[in-house]
Amino acid sequence: MLDKLFPQRIDNTYRGHKTALWIFGLVVALKIAQSVAVISSGYSTARDADGIPLESFTSEAANTAVALFAQGSLWRLTFCLACVFILVWYRSAIPMMFALLVLNYLAGELIFQFVPLVRMGTPPGPIINLIAFALMVIGLVLSLQGRGAHSQSDVRQQ
Repeated sequence: MLDKLFPQRIDNTYRGHKTALWIFGLVVALKIAQSVAVISSGYSTARDADGIPLESFTSEAANTAVALFAQGSLWRLTFCLACVFILVWYRSAIPMMFALLVLNYLAGELIFQFVPLVRMGTPPGPIINLIAFALMVIGLVLSLQGRGAHSQSDVRQQ
């Protein structure tokens, strides 16, 4: 299993379940859409999707919060573009990328335990991110599994 998670050679040979490829593409597309939304209309996205009470901030503080959200989204967009690159040309690294996405989500949630994010109401953003996290975990498990009968023969040969 570790050889699938950390392949010795990164190429376009994918040995996991094909459903994981679709899940990976879906999660990456969702993350790209979120990033573009924050970068292009950060104020409304932070307020409506994430429930950040920006109108209770001074205008300078609100601008700073939106700028920090946009900067974080630029990093996420860059990472997701690398994920697209891997999906197209280096599929053997997909389990590793799923693991990085899972770890990134968990680390972000851990940070929120120490530095809580004040939200108003029940915004949809955290719920969508939780669903994406569940898909990442499912995709990681599927990407580490073989492809039915083909994978059984691989196990016997080892």
